[in-house]
Amino acid sequence: MGLILYYFSYKYKIKQHSIVDKIEDILPQSQCGQCGYPGCLPYAKAIFKNKEKINKCLPGGKDVFLKLQNLLNIDTTEYNTNFLPVKIIPTVVFIDEQNCVGCAKCREICPVDAIIGSLNLMHTVLTDFCTGCNLCIPVCPLDCIHTKSIVHENKKLFNRFEKIDF
Repeated sequence: MGLILYYFSYKYKIKQHSIVDKIEDILPQSQCGQCGYPGCLPYAKAIFKNKEKINKCLPGGKDVFLKLQNLLNIDTTEYNTNFLPVKIIPTVVFIDEQNCVGCAKCREICPVDAIIGSLNLMHTVLTDFCTGCNLCIPVCPLDCIHTKSIVHENKKLFNRFEKIDF
């Protein structure tokens, strides 16, 4: 009986919303929560089921927006004036290294592993990988993590947040 059930489950396999998987593959998998959802999979499901806007992924920026637009064949006229949900100045975090005691709480919560350091030693942030989600700020017991805006000095990071001009 088990073999018969296995055969029929293999032969008549039901695919679960493969479009959700494709949307999730496009998203950057940073699990930062900047879109208002706890991770990339819930945001992908919301795009598919609830027709959520595709411009909420700040770490993905323009590249993710354009890929989602092509995948879902969405008319982008509603996004012309406001690519980002609100006017956002892109930021990254930095650690005041003189006050860091190395508790590693920030390192554990960082969704993109942008914070490096060992337990009981100073930590630092790799700004090229930081998405600016600010999840590490509230867990720091010494308040030695601060944000700073990304200006044109780091063009690679700034390009992720540029508005789309049509």
